[in-house]
Amino acid sequence: MIKEVNTLETRILIAGFGGQGILFFAKYLAYIGMEKGLQVSWMPSYGPEMRGGAAQCGVVLSDNVIGNPVVGEPDIFTAMNLPSFAAFENRVKPGGTMFVDSSLISKECSRKDITVRGIPATQMAEEHGLKGLANMIMAGAVLSKLPDISQDVIEAAMRETIPERKKEMFANNMKAVALGLAAI
Repeated sequence: MIKEVNTLETRILIAGFGGQGILFFAKYLAYIGMEKGLQVSWMPSYGPEMRGGAAQCGVVLSDNVIGNPVVGEPDIFTAMNLPSFAAFENRVKPGGTMFVDSSLISKECSRKDITVRGIPATQMAEEHGLKGLANMIMAGAVLSKLPDISQDVIEAAMRETIPERKKEMFANNMKAVALGLAAI
């Protein structure tokens, strides 16, 4: 007899332009999962351009082995620009959540079977002296959808994610994450 296994798995897709910190955002979420002892996959995809080209990254967090790292139907999708919104809006799993940087995307979602949360992340970053950290504001918003994420895990994952040469950015990144958590 085959025993049924209950797996908690969250598939997350983040998309935007190169230069918006899409890969850093996704890497941070992956470290959150590792800090919680979860199985994690991190799968980036981007064009050859350094800035301005399409960038996306899928993250899977699971309490069991991840059989497929491809995030075809995300539970959580974050759109950081209009082309990404248009490309992936219809791929979000029914019942899923889409986070939208409403500073950059004014288009309304046509779907009624998902939850859409507009966060004016770019505007918030500028207003709080955190220019360039809209990605981490959105990361904070996404964290609100993940179960049992303590402040210790949030901080430990940030320490692991920030490269040594940018350690002075820790406090600003934490401030941005806190703004995103409070925005929900």
